[in-house]
Amino acid sequence: MSALTLSPEVNMTLAALHPGQSARITRVNGTGPVSRRMADMGLVPGQEIQLIRLAPLGDPLDLTLMGYRLSLRREEALQVDVELLLES
Repeated sequence: MSALTLSPEVNMTLAALHPGQSARITRVNGTGPVSRRMADMGLVPGQEIQLIRLAPLGDPLDLTLMGYRLSLRREEALQVDVELLLES
């Protein structure tokens, strides 16, 4: 199994990932119930996440994290800052 390293890219959101790419969450922006619900689903800083696929029109995103799959709307994915992980 190959190791993953961080990409030099910064200020990237979860919505910018392409299918098959992995990233580490650096920050979840926003306030209120949506932000709290995302944290309840495991979208917290330090968590690794992978984009599996996009719906035909690009919304929602199909993700995997912590051993389960999650569908997230693009609007919500724009609130999650990530660091891209690259295979080495």
